[in-house]
Amino acid sequence: MPKMTSALTSRVAAIQMSSGGQIDSNLEMTQNLIKQAVEQGAELVVLPENFALMASDKLFAAGKNEMTERGPIRQFVSSLAKQHNVWIIAGSIPVAIDIAKEAIDLQTNTGTNIENPAGKVHAACFVYDNRGKQVARYNKIHLFDVEVDDAQGRYRESDVIEPGSKVVTVDTPVGRVGLSICYDLRFPELYRLLADQGAEIYTVPSAFTATTGAAHWHSLLRARAIENIGYLVAPNQSGIHSKNRESYGHSMIVDPWGKVLKELAEGQGVVLADVDLPYLRSLRARMPIQQHRFFKQISSR
Repeated sequence: MPKMTSALTSRVAAIQMSSGGQIDSNLEMTQNLIKQAVEQGAELVVLPENFALMASDKLFAAGKNEMTERGPIRQFVSSLAKQHNVWIIAGSIPVAIDIAKEAIDLQTNTGTNIENPAGKVHAACFVYDNRGKQVARYNKIHLFDVEVDDAQGRYRESDVIEPGSKVVTVDTPVGRVGLSICYDLRFPELYRLLADQGAEIYTVPSAFTATTGAAHWHSLLRARAIENIGYLVAPNQSGIHSKNRESYGHSMIVDPWGKVLKELAEGQGVVLADVDLPYLRSLRARMPIQQHRFFKQISSR
C-alpha cells in the first residue's frame, strides 16, 4: 500500500555503537551520539544493547552499582535526557538482582518462593522522559544461549543474566512503544503480546553477532514490522569488541509496510527516520490483522 503524505510525524533515532569494556569511554561516545541525534531533530533516541559495557565478566560488578536510580549509568542517561529535552530508551544496563526483593515479589504474585542465584544481573532497558524521569523498565526475557559458527562459538547469557518475565509497553510523544532486546527478536509471540497492549513502535536494542546478523537481521526486523504493522527501531552494536566478539551493525528503522527507511551498515553513528502514526493507523484500519487472529479468538473462548 502506498504511503500517504502526513505532516504529523515525529523523528526517532537509533544509535549504533562499538562498545567495549571501559564504561567511561562508552558513555562519552553515548553522549556525543545522543547530541548528534538531538541536533538532527530526534524526539526519541534508542541506544543499543550493552551500550555502557560490552564485557560479560564485568557485568555483575557494574550491575551492583545500578540497583537503584542513583546508579551512575542510570543517572548519566537521566541527565542527558533532561539536558537535551529528549526521550531516551537506554538499550540495556546490567542491574544486579536484589535477591530478597525478587523473592518477596514472586511470592506475592504467585504464592511461591524462589532462590535466585548470586552473581547475576538483569539486562534492563530503562526509558527516560525528557525531564530525566524513569518511566518504564523492561528486563530482557529471552537469553542468548546458543552455539554460533564464529570465533567465540558458544554464547551463554544465562551464566550471568537472569531473565525477565513481564511484557512492557510505554506511552511516549511519538506513540506507544513496545520494548524488547536483541534475541527477543526471534520470538514473534512477544511482539503479538506487545501489539495486544497497543504498541505502535517496537524497539530492539541489540548486539547481534556478525554471523547471525548477516543471516537473519534484516529478515527478522522486516517480518516483525510487517506482521504487526508497526515501526521497528533497531540500534545494533557494530564491529569488533574483543578477539572473539564481533557485532553486525546495520542499525535500521523499518516502517509498518516492511520498508527499511534508514540503515547504517558499520561504524558508530546515528540513524534517523520519521514515524508517521496517521499512516500506521491507516494501514491497520485497511488491513486489520489483529482482528483477524483466529487462534487469539479461539484461546479467548
